[in-house]
Amino acid sequence: MSVATAPTMPPTAPRRELSVRAFITAIIVAALIGASYPYVVLKIGYGPNISVVSAFFGYMALTAVGFFMRVRGTRHENNMVQTAGTAAGQSGFMCVVLAAFDMLNARPDLGFNVHLTALQTFAWLSIAGLLGVLLAVPLRKHYIDEENLTFADGTAAGATLLLLDQGRKQAGPRISAFAGGLGLSALIGVLKDPRFHKLPDAINIGPHGQALRVGTEISLLSFGSGLLVGCRIGLSMGLGMLLSWIIAPPMLVSRGILPEQTFQLVLRWTMWPATGLMVAGGLTALFLKWKVISKTFRNLRVSDASSTDFPIKLVMWGVAFFSIALCAVQYWSLHFPIWLTLVSIVLSFILMLVGTRVLGETNWAPISAMANLMQGVFAALQPHNMQVNMIGSGMSGTVAANGEHLMQDYKAGKIVGSNNRNLTIMQLVAVPVGALAVALVYPALRAKYGIGDGGLSSPISVKWAGFAELLHAGFQALPAGCFTAMLVAVGLGVIATILEPKHRRLVPSPTAVGIGMLVPAIAVAPMVLGGIVQWVWAKRHPRTEDIYNIPLSSGFIVGEALVALFLAIAAMVSQ
Repeated sequence: MSVATAPTMPPTAPRRELSVRAFITAIIVAALIGASYPYVVLKIGYGPNISVVSAFFGYMALTAVGFFMRVRGTRHENNMVQTAGTAAGQSGFMCVVLAAFDMLNARPDLGFNVHLTALQTFAWLSIAGLLGVLLAVPLRKHYIDEENLTFADGTAAGATLLLLDQGRKQAGPRISAFAGGLGLSALIGVLKDPRFHKLPDAINIGPHGQALRVGTEISLLSFGSGLLVGCRIGLSMGLGMLLSWIIAPPMLVSRGILPEQTFQLVLRWTMWPATGLMVAGGLTALFLKWKVISKTFRNLRVSDASSTDFPIKLVMWGVAFFSIALCAVQYWSLHFPIWLTLVSIVLSFILMLVGTRVLGETNWAPISAMANLMQGVFAALQPHNMQVNMIGSGMSGTVAANGEHLMQDYKAGKIVGSNNRNLTIMQLVAVPVGALAVALVYPALRAKYGIGDGGLSSPISVKWAGFAELLHAGFQALPAGCFTAMLVAVGLGVIATILEPKHRRLVPSPTAVGIGMLVPAIAVAPMVLGGIVQWVWAKRHPRTEDIYNIPLSSGFIVGEALVALFLAIAAMVSQ
């Protein structure tokens, strides 16, 4: 069964959705996730899936409230809470930019000096995040309705909400599959924790396996994501993994382009063709369906009784307002030129178009790769200006990331039958809540644990800061041949995307190939395996695959994500 055909529930009326209790519960959950997520991201090095975690938090909170009010929470109210948690978690993820700032601040020889107060952090992340949400609203028809992309986190969250709403009697087999997947995934997550260390986090393969991170994670979360995205996307990611982490490293070293085979050095070269593939694939696919976006923008009615979408005219006014606000904040607070902010907003929208498609196909948000691309743009516009490089790329990453993850909520909303206007409203409310939590929590984490060597140091932050330092020396410091490889990849990405509609089974997804080139091989391998298993399962036992695949894979995703979140919070509290 393709996830694109995941069961959906049509809206029912009358119903409780954006109720007072749902709104209050959503704010509380958003604050909790926004406050806890920075430590998780900086501690484990990536942002674990938060949509299903938010759905569970919302279900538990609304169940508790309903017990006293004697009114059972609806799946639509639960989805409002899930949406708020996802938005706040995305704000929390952007602490990686703040950590990158501090890593560069710790190097006096670089002359970098960006120290944000809590108020500056709140204003910066809030305004950029709200702008990202509004820019993404018109894209729903294309990515959710027209292309019907997977958005595995959103699919898992929607499937979870349906199961929780139906109860054990009506959905017994699916709930059992979900519970079994969650329990097994959580157990593996606990056994991998350094305090227990009963299972290795990953198995490295080959003489350079550890340095290149080649092998496979022991992760049902990644395997479950592969079950959801399917065989074609999984194999496309596997092709990218093969090109980037098996074929390229020895070739680059033997030709003297790189001194040795290490993950960071190889990534500095492969990120260029990988980004070229993703940009070309994402923009070409959008261009081929330009009529869908054009039709949306032509509808400028403030209200439409027949529509459940957020009014496009309000979107336009909101984009104008927050663009002006962002120009003001970055000019007066961060001394960032106004013209560069306007350029950043335009480029952020382009990055969002690409990143949303990548996220929808692969369940990986290429925020880091897209931000690195923006760093290259700012290095060309303002050479040898590290402040402009970091602030501009950080702003663009925040705008694009919040827009991309709105699609996860739209996907979950489509499955459970939510009102898209209410989902957008909930995102707009939750983004400032998450930004406030980050603004207050990040300085406390920095004071308690430190940032960088000997402290909290997400690899994303290290790469962000390291790339700014590399570009500070000029483009001549980049590895030889990387730009040529990017141009070749752009051409291949355009051709593959044009051929996709008629030759889908034979042509790999360029966006999935690109993300497979960027993500460590140990994370891609279980996703490839999951995609293959899904294909074999669907061929041999289509009926059971149709019933159990989504709840089982959703359980795999949420189990490890919950463990990662709770163990990281426990570690923070105990220290």
